[in-house]
Amino acid sequence: MWAPAAPHISPPYTRHAPLVSWLCWYLESYHRSMGGQPHRSRLQHLASINDSTSPHFIRYSPNRFVVLFMDDLGHISQWRCIVAGSLAGMVSAIGTYPTDLIKTRLIVQNVLKPSYRGLLHAFSTIYQQEGFLALYRGVSLTVLGALPFSAGSLLVYMNLEKIWNGPRDRFSLLQNFANMCLAATVTQTLSFPFDTVKRKMQAQSSYLPHCGGVDVHFSGAMDCFRQIVKAQGVLGLWNGLTANLLKIIPYFGLMFSTFEFCKRICLYQNGYIVSPLSYKLTPGVDQSLKPQELRELKKFFRTGKLKSKKPTL
Repeated sequence: MWAPAAPHISPPYTRHAPLVSWLCWYLESYHRSMGGQPHRSRLQHLASINDSTSPHFIRYSPNRFVVLFMDDLGHISQWRCIVAGSLAGMVSAIGTYPTDLIKTRLIVQNVLKPSYRGLLHAFSTIYQQEGFLALYRGVSLTVLGALPFSAGSLLVYMNLEKIWNGPRDRFSLLQNFANMCLAATVTQTLSFPFDTVKRKMQAQSSYLPHCGGVDVHFSGAMDCFRQIVKAQGVLGLWNGLTANLLKIIPYFGLMFSTFEFCKRICLYQNGYIVSPLSYKLTPGVDQSLKPQELRELKKFFRTGKLKSKKPTL
């Protein structure tokens, strides 16, 4: 079945970029379960999910990675979706990582005696004092964090039918909301230690008062892991997880539920389903046709000829 492209996603932190792999899996599974035979151009349209990181005006489309992992028939496996989504997330995160580091510096700086006056001043100061590579301090943790994030997404995705005791293509809006909340909880919990270390590496600087105010001092990523465990125990790697989940869970739950409902409205308006409140297919409608093809076919049955100057059928 043809389905509308997913909306532009603007997650608040760069670590959520691998979520595009979840959406790619969901759309592909949904398309197959509805009886469609996706080809290359159709799946490109389905996978045109634009992801953005902390600067909301910078966007990257992962459908290019999805296309790289398709077979000759335009099909893509779940594991290839993991790789495609993770690569897209890594590229987008790396490309905008300096702004994420600057955001952390602006948050942790002393308000009474600020070291930076704004985004541009922070960028200029860090570049002049610490060098260009300082803007990418901790970026390796973003790349490594994509692995448990994707693994957690797959773990939830593969067990949805067992959880709800029904096919994924028949989930209600409430079930889709719960699915996304569950996925966000699992993936954030698994990847949060990497984010904890990344934030500390971003904040620490010998040019800032008290080295940026971090509670442990370290020489690198692995040393930061050791120092946190030594000072606070293993659970110290998950400090702040609860507050993070309180924001992330409803964010992704509402985002994905809204996307699903809008998709149903589009499918209903184009005549593929009988109601936007369900996925019950319209009897007698070829679900593999695109909207323009379906409209031309309806006109043909009514008039006996194709009125379009350039018919797509």
